[in-house]
Amino acid sequence: MPRALITHAHADHARPGCGEYWAVASSEAILRQRLGAEIQLLPVDYGQRHRIGDARVSFHSAGHVLGSAQIRLEAGGECWVVTGDYKRCPDPSCDPFEPVRCDVLITEATFALPIYQWGSGAKLARQIRDWWQADQSRASLLFCYSFGKAQRVLAELAAIGVEEEVLLHGAVETVTRHYREAGVPMTPSRPLSDLPRKQSMDGRLVLAPPSAHRSAWMRRFKAPQTAFASGWMAVRGARRRRGYERGFVLSDHADWDGLIRTVKESGARQVYVTHGHSDVLARYLNEVEEITAAPLQSLP
Repeated sequence: MPRALITHAHADHARPGCGEYWAVASSEAILRQRLGAEIQLLPVDYGQRHRIGDARVSFHSAGHVLGSAQIRLEAGGECWVVTGDYKRCPDPSCDPFEPVRCDVLITEATFALPIYQWGSGAKLARQIRDWWQADQSRASLLFCYSFGKAQRVLAELAAIGVEEEVLLHGAVETVTRHYREAGVPMTPSRPLSDLPRKQSMDGRLVLAPPSAHRSAWMRRFKAPQTAFASGWMAVRGARRRRGYERGFVLSDHADWDGLIRTVKESGARQVYVTHGHSDVLARYLNEVEEITAAPLQSLP
């Protein structure tokens, strides 16, 4: 397509092959890393208004990851907002979610079940710190997505005063560097590859992507303890099925209460729901909140 408006730089939302990309300026470095330095990219600021034909377009913080945005489109006397991925809980690694009023809202529904309720980032950071520091006889490998989740862990640890250096898998280090350049405060870290291969990792915390779990990369560690940080860890049995010793409930998406709150604050008369449990959320909005809602029908 000739022009793409990008909500954030995760691979399922930023695809190659477009003529021009519009995205929030703080996501530019990661987008260029993932899509190519040569892409035609227009960096925009939050709240800045642009015209595309007869429509006015603006980007508003989604609180999902660095540079994430909701997109507001106004034309013909009607306003639509596409949330993209978002979360409502405080996160020291990115700008907070901005409620945006609209006539029609398109919202995600990744965790649209009442069982999904997130705790505070500070509490989660203390749990991770205590798990890691309780066993200094081996390495502690915390698996989390390399873009967004890992940097939030580092930022949450810094916020509770952790100053010990954290080691990073190469995939995590690349993105973390962009976060540091953007001024995000995080606990000290360095690439695992900087250390000699035979150096002991006992007592060290290492962040790695889930793809590294049970891979040849893990041979470097002698009987490490392992954990996974994800919203899916709220489901009983998920940790065991995935083969981790410990699970930490941490998500960069809105929980059930956050989804309902967002819909109400938008004031939308029509809501379309996409991704995840869209049928559940649409039914709840219709029957309980008396807000007209329906699952979004995706193009084939």
